[in-house]
Amino acid sequence: MSRRNIEITPDLMLRAYRHGLFPMAETRGGDRLYWLDPERRGVLPLDGFHLPRRLLRTVLSDAFAVTADTSFAAVIAACAEPAPGRDDTWINPQIERLFTQLHRQGFAHSVETWQNGLLVGGLYGVAIGGAFFGESMFSRTRDASKVALVHLVARLRLSGFTLLDTQFVTNHLAQFGTVEIPRDDYKAELAEAVEVPARWIADPPRERLEAEIRALAGQ
Repeated sequence: MSRRNIEITPDLMLRAYRHGLFPMAETRGGDRLYWLDPERRGVLPLDGFHLPRRLLRTVLSDAFAVTADTSFAAVIAACAEPAPGRDDTWINPQIERLFTQLHRQGFAHSVETWQNGLLVGGLYGVAIGGAFFGESMFSRTRDASKVALVHLVARLRLSGFTLLDTQFVTNHLAQFGTVEIPRDDYKAELAEAVEVPARWIADPPRERLEAEIRALAGQ
């Protein structure tokens, strides 16, 4: 973790991600960002995603409308809000500003879940080559963030991505197959992934998307 006081720009962010670092603030009101380079890294294998049948039925139903890249600013703002069991967050206004700039440049993406026209869940992250760096997710109703994650993985597979970095392993992510690997192994995978010519597909054809989601469940 570095405490050097240097200006953090979107370009610096991209260079840092390429080398396995990512920024966080200590608190929502904190005015300093820190670079993290954990000894062990959370990774969700795109060919080993575990999709329970109950969740598959929810994803394929009309319970949620799902979009991508339509409300990035709203998603990151929602991720920064307090949540049950979490009074504070590492997403400060500088983080919001930097990632919103990366989104405008085509490097940061969001997946949104909706009910009755209201944003009820979603996630966002950064894409470089064939690597996607998941940053945060939120849910205001049951399964909202899970459905967003399933749609993210399906889109990443359709788009030719090879690495989904989750930073850390949580109980929520572990149920889908997230594993923890040593830093050196992660950086070896990262070096290959960022050179993959993947292209993010925000709105794939419905038939292809549904087929990919079914494939995640082994159907």
